[in-house]
Amino acid sequence: MNRTTRKTRTALGARAAALLLAAAVLGAALVGCSQPGAEAPAPAKTATPSFPVTITDDASRTVEVAGKPARIVSLAPANTEILFAIGAGDAVVGVTSYDDYPAEVADIAKVGDFAGPNLEAVAAAKPDLVVATTGVQADVLTKLEQLGATVIAVDPTSLDTLYEDIIELGQATGQVEGAEETVADMKAQVAEITVKAGAEEPVGTFVEIGQDPLFTVGSGTLIDELISLAGGTNIVAEPGYVPYSAEKLIEADPEVYMATLGSMSDPAQLEQRAGFKDLTAVKNGRVVVLEDNYVSRPGPRVVLGLKQMAEALHPQAFGK
Repeated sequence: MNRTTRKTRTALGARAAALLLAAAVLGAALVGCSQPGAEAPAPAKTATPSFPVTITDDASRTVEVAGKPARIVSLAPANTEILFAIGAGDAVVGVTSYDDYPAEVADIAKVGDFAGPNLEAVAAAKPDLVVATTGVQADVLTKLEQLGATVIAVDPTSLDTLYEDIIELGQATGQVEGAEETVADMKAQVAEITVKAGAEEPVGTFVEIGQDPLFTVGSGTLIDELISLAGGTNIVAEPGYVPYSAEKLIEADPEVYMATLGSMSDPAQLEQRAGFKDLTAVKNGRVVVLEDNYVSRPGPRVVLGLKQMAEALHPQAFGK
């Protein structure tokens, strides 16, 4: 299966994969307990960082990193979080004005905002690696390369591709072990959450990411996958990030209404919107404000967003 095929894996398939992983983790634990005299398995061998490294990024570009980067500019908050999580934070010399995690980024030079990075500021940082994204930054990838820096585009649309991107950033920065440990920790947390949520009946769910006009997420998005893994069923069938009419929402009548509280969405006093007071989710008090940075940034903290969703959908399974 090639990288493109993996990137289009459905949320249902991802949920099944997570359940299988969780079962394997639990099974391994049981086997270990049943054989107290058995020798502990040898730790997995960790790949040694070596250069040059060649990867295929999320813009389908083949990128060669000649040597371990000493100066890195990150043009997306999620990328910055990944770099710090894997141990490459000391090399980060430039971030966007949107970056706010971890706390250390407050002291790092700003090179513009997420939608419009300042190319002069990027050049002034003298990076030998720029970690960008696609979408709104797609048109600046070539311009960034003209600065003389190696550019990697990171834009995962699923947990599997997020794991792949973390591993590849580990290879590109010489932080292979840190990347592997980060992915292993994430997978373990996802497995634990999925075991609990997967034992419950799926709950009809709607996620608001924009209020005026109403915007939501459909299939093929990371948030849609999180809904499924958390034990929900997304009422939105359309692919991608889509506008959604209040009439269609009221007709679908989700059991749980989730909304990100950020610059685009404020779910406060939802019942005051026309027709919304009759929604089952509103009447039953099942309106949930999500931590936007957990679910909207495809980085290591996405597992915290998954946990928040799962606890909201199935509080009884998590002792809530």
